[in-house]
Amino acid sequence: MVKHSDEQLDRIYGAISHPVRRKILEQLGASAATVTALADPFAMSLPAVSKHIRILEAAGLVNRTIDGREHRLALEARPLLPATAWLERYRSFWEARLDLLEDRIRTRARR
Repeated sequence: MVKHSDEQLDRIYGAISHPVRRKILEQLGASAATVTALADPFAMSLPAVSKHIRILEAAGLVNRTIDGREHRLALEARPLLPATAWLERYRSFWEARLDLLEDRIRTRARR
């Protein structure tokens, strides 16, 4: 199993902790876009959206290419793998707990 640093996970989870940043990632999941196009659906200034984008870039979740004045952004989903792997470690724990809860509910319902 590959080990990932706490700092890396902190950056990733911090980046996806805000609804605006998650929406930006959703938009980029559909296709690459300019900063202006990404900012369009939000009721906030372009500098505010740019700040969110910089946080996503720092986490490695967004790649920026610059062609003249146009900044084009694309999703880089690979950094989400360590975050997913970290959560996966707890899946069996929670599935076992939920199975136990289901068994207890069914037992009480039969009484």
